[in-house]
Amino acid sequence: MQYAPIILFAYNRPLHTQRVLDALAGNKEAKDSTLYIYCDGAKATCNLEVQESIRKTRIIAKNEKRFKELIIKEQTNNKGLAKSIIDGVSEVIIKHGKAIIVEDDILVSEYFLKFMNDSLTVYNDSDNVACINSYVYPVKNKLPDTFFIKGADCWGWATWQRAWNVFEPDGKKLLNEIESKKLKKEFDFEGSYPYFNMLKGQVEGRNNSWAIRWYASAFLRNMYCLYPGISMAENIGIDGSGENSGSSNEMNVRLSDRSIEVHLITVSESEQAKQSFIKYFWSLTFYHPTLLTRIKKGAKMFLRKIKQ
Repeated sequence: MQYAPIILFAYNRPLHTQRVLDALAGNKEAKDSTLYIYCDGAKATCNLEVQESIRKTRIIAKNEKRFKELIIKEQTNNKGLAKSIIDGVSEVIIKHGKAIIVEDDILVSEYFLKFMNDSLTVYNDSDNVACINSYVYPVKNKLPDTFFIKGADCWGWATWQRAWNVFEPDGKKLLNEIESKKLKKEFDFEGSYPYFNMLKGQVEGRNNSWAIRWYASAFLRNMYCLYPGISMAENIGIDGSGENSGSSNEMNVRLSDRSIEVHLITVSESEQAKQSFIKYFWSLTFYHPTLLTRIKKGAKMFLRKIKQ
């Protein structure tokens, strides 16, 4: 079997990058896989501490010896996460036709590469499958071994050139189409998660998310993302260390300790999984604070007001 190339995007987190590389190398398929590491350059405003972290990250990348082939792409200037991923995925996928993508904060299971490669093979000719994602939210209900959700996802994922070709970088076009087709509620998982506002924020320059545009691009073309029933990846970067993430433990998961067999199933959205996602989204306190939290915030605002 010819394994898909792996792309790792790194910047200035050497400890995270090392952990991610160690986890990838723990997959038995690693020794027969090509690994691309894209190292972004320093921002003009970077202080000496950040510059040193960038240097250490690049040393770790260059010292990696556990893959069939290592190709390192070092940027002189800072491209930013969105442009780095869009350009890097496009470059590799044009050459190889498919790719497995992780960032420097995505820790994977020892069965991650098997699941991703098996899924890429099984659904290679399914034009309505946009991608495979390895992270699954910590929902309470048991999920099917594999299932589909409409759209695309981005934490430890894989895709093909035929699917990546539908990526629309113009967020305004995507936003207008969602509005004109009255799809906002569905796009937001029945109002449980503010994806539409994230896309609007990208259009207005409040964020530069490539992932929200990837989700919207696939969603609007009625394409689907395949997930495992148990998470094959976890995000170790929601610890305040990243350029594009805050801090939270509400997305922590237990990595799968077993392989998941991938069989061809009907490409349609799993209502069971979707409802589990919606219930989980409603439970997130950083988007849906509890009544007590809202009362406390209201009391603090009132006290500040009367002291002015």
